[in-house]
Amino acid sequence: MPESDGLFASLKRLLGTLLAIVSTRLELLANEWAEERMRLVRMLMLALLAVFFVCMAVVLFSIFIVAMFWHDHPLLATSLLAMSFFVMSVVCALSLRRLLHQRPVLFSASLAELRNDRQELGASDE
Repeated sequence: MPESDGLFASLKRLLGTLLAIVSTRLELLANEWAEERMRLVRMLMLALLAVFFVCMAVVLFSIFIVAMFWHDHPLLATSLLAMSFFVMSVVCALSLRRLLHQRPVLFSASLAELRNDRQELGASDE
């Protein structure tokens, strides 16, 4: 019977170790998910605030420019403002596209740890 107790104790320790590894990896995934969610919410809030303030500045500046040229060339002032807004929107869209392609890989730390675990388990099997 001592042999079977040793086998069951060994299996019990192995199961405990596997559960600890899984638990640690799940905690790491949850932390990374929370960090990514907070980063995205913060980015969204800052983007909305930036858009609001830029819109206010653009409207007020446009009114100023059109009022300044109202008697001389109001259509020229309006068309130049419209073209400059279009160019700025294209530049912003291209910048946003570049930022979206530079985002960090989600769960990169968890994936690296799981890769290390797999290598360690593969090395111990040999």
